[in-house]
Amino acid sequence: MTKDTHQPQKRQRAPSQRSLETRTRILDAAERVFAHHGYDGASIREIATEAETQLGLVHHHGGGKEALFQKTVARRAHQLSEARLQALAEARTCGPLTLRTVLKAFFQPYMELSRTGPQWLAYARLVAHVSADPRWRDIAAECFDPTAQIFLDEIAVLLPAKSRAELATGFVFAVSAMLALFTSHWRITALGKEAPDPSEQLDHLVSYCAAGLSSAPGVEKSD
Repeated sequence: MTKDTHQPQKRQRAPSQRSLETRTRILDAAERVFAHHGYDGASIREIATEAETQLGLVHHHGGGKEALFQKTVARRAHQLSEARLQALAEARTCGPLTLRTVLKAFFQPYMELSRTGPQWLAYARLVAHVSADPRWRDIAAECFDPTAQIFLDEIAVLLPAKSRAELATGFVFAVSAMLALFTSHWRITALGKEAPDPSEQLDHLVSYCAAGLSSAPGVEKSD
């Protein structure tokens, strides 16, 4: 008889609660440091200091600097995507979609999540860094583009006179407006003396972006 050469695989232990808490603390710290300094200005050592943990633990949970940046961006992307798709599904149950309801379904979930704590505001700055730097195109393609394409498809049905390139341009402008509302709120306050909380400006943001998309080149105006 031949002996079975297959060795039983060792069962991996689930991470402990302490390990999960340490990982969360490190990713929270990385989110704040990357948001404040950008990728190039951030350092693993500063992230360890911000997380109040050892440098080796940052490497253990995050890998190198680029891997940690990718993990930090991806961590909240799935939750945000699911919330947006759920909002879009709920909008469909209320009647035919309009440009305003599609944009609201995209913007509102982030507005609501931002109320849960300052980490989501840091995440907005982090996403702005990713959007502005083409070296992170792979992160954007994995974390954000699938959901963005679904919303673009809905907008294309509502604005059939526009090309896909025109739609993409308008959509990027709209996303930039949303990010600016959170990351540049201090500028709104400085120029306007006072400004309401960003989460209270959803209707203004939707109206602004819907008007821009509707009036852009390629949209036929009715008499």
